[in-house]
Formats: sequence, structure tokens, C-alpha cells
Amino acid sequence: MDLELRHLRVLCAIADAGSVGRAASDLGYSQPAMSTQLRRIERHFGQPLFERGATGVRPTRYGVEVVAQARDVLARAAAIGCRPAAGATTGRRTLRVAATNSPVLSGMVSRVRARLPDVTLAVSSVYSSSRIVELLEDGEVDAAVAADYPGMELKHADTVTHRGIVTEPTFVALPTRHRLGHRAQVSLADLAEDAWFLTPDDGAGWPGVFYTACAAAGFSPVAVHEFLGDQLQLQSMIADGLGVSVVQATLRPIPEVVIRPLIGTPLWCRYVLAWRREAVAEDVVEELFHSAACAYRELAGRSPHLRAWAARTWRGSGA
Repeated sequence: MDLELRHLRVLCAIADAGSVGRAASDLGYSQPAMSTQLRRIERHFGQPLFERGATGVRPTRYGVEVVAQARDVLARAAAIGCRPAAGATTGRRTLRVAATNSPVLSGMVSRVRARLPDVTLAVSSVYSSSRIVELLEDGEVDAAVAADYPGMELKHADTVTHRGIVTEPTFVALPTRHRLGHRAQVSLADLAEDAWFLTPDDGAGWPGVFYTACAAAGFSPVAVHEFLGDQLQLQSMIADGLGVSVVQATLRPIPEVVIRPLIGTPLWCRYVLAWRREAVAEDVVEELFHSAACAYRELAGRSPHLRAWAARTWRGSGA
């Protein structure tokens, strides 16, 4: 078999998705066809590129090297396709991007830079999603990664449009010595007496959705510390036993902190790609979305607590 770009895309899709089935869906293949393709590729390399497990697949040590080289080749191929024709006027485009506290930002930016070498991203950190909408509507930024919540979808003028990247469950971070730290999942009601670290109002529904979930669980938090800062600092305070916090499902814990799903999944957050219709070309929008989605899948694949939750949830629902 001659190795082609489509084979490299298959390897990268599987690595990003952490699942042959999800990768097949992303690329528009059937799962049997994707599995057959992977076996052919592995025969070409002479050894397995992925380890199979109950919750999906992950690259072997050799597979990590092959996937990294595949990404480089694909990025270079994309750059060739983006080169202007001879005699054409060259010039880099600047895309102004605002982003809230989203885990997909770093991976999205690195992918876009590789795949759209003629586009310069100027990224601004903006915590409030409502402020992000204002910046888009006023023409101060061209595109953004914002957040909203089920039933409280992002609202904006007709000059702006948006597309959901992913909706993820919200988990809780506890110190390892917490009385519930040994459990695989935690009831929100069982945390009624704990102090909480909460990020401030984001203009899109937070922290209202948290207080609503607490009320549904039969309690009101006894102590709340407002915190907006470095995640490592937050985890250090949790490790010291100063409180607990709801966190993003892909957060990587420090040694003295554990991340646990909430029973019944009472809290969800959606990450949204939003853009000004007249400012961003369709191909750039697609690249932004694809890069953000791939970045999230990679994070999810490296998050054992999220993968374990997904395995339990899908198995329990018969999916």
C-alpha cells in the first residue's frame, strides 16, 4: 500500500477522537470501513499505532511519533494549497479573535496557524460572553469563542452568527482527602456544607445555573468565594482544603486534587464559535470550527475522568 494524505488524515482523526467510531463519523466513513483502513495502515508500518481499550483508543509510543509526523505533513500540504498564484498580490490577513476561558483556545490557535499560514490571529482574552457579543456587534473583533448554557443560548444581532463547538458536562474538583474523594461520582446535594470557589457573572447565565442546580438539589451554598484567576492557583487552594469548585470536564488535576462527575449531570456548558457574517470568509469559519472541535477531542482523549464518565453514560443509555 502506498501511503497517501487520506491515510494520514485517518490517523489524525482517530488520535483526535480517541475512538475509531467517532473518527469514522467525523470523516463520513462507516466504522467497519475505518477499522479496515486502520488495519491496512498499521500493516504498512509493521506495528500497532493505537492501543485498544474499553473506553476507546490511544496512540502507542510509536503511534505518537507517526501521528505527530502526519500532522506536520498535512499542515505542509495545506500550506502548499494556500500559496497564491504567480503574480498575485501577497499579504497576511489579521483575524481578531476574542475568547473566554475555554480549554479549546490553545489547540484551536495552533491548528489554525498551521493550516492557514496567511492568516494572523490576534487573540484577546475576554471573560464575559456577553461582552464578547458586544465586541462582535460593534465590529471590534471578527470571531470569538464564547460560552452559554442549555436553555440560555447565546443571543446577538443578525450581523453575528454562531455555531456550537461542544456541550460538555461540568464536573467538581475536590481535595484528595475530601470525605467524598474516593467516590467515582458525587452528588451535588452531598456538597451542601462545603465552601465553593465560583467564577463571577459571565453575562450568559453563570453562576445563575449553578445556584438553580443547588436549589433543585435542596440547598443553598453556605459559603462562596468569588475567584477568577489561574487554574493552578485555584487547584492549590482546593488541595489545601479551602473549598471545592465546579470545573471544566477536561481540567487536568494536580496530585492533591481529584476531578469527579456530578451524579445526574445537573450542570452543562456549551462552547460556541461566533463570528461577524461579513468579516470572516466561509472557509476560515470552517477551519476555526474544525480546529476547535479537534482541540477539544484531543483534550477529552487525555482526560481519564471525562472518558470514564462518557463510558458509563453511553453504556447506561444504550448508546
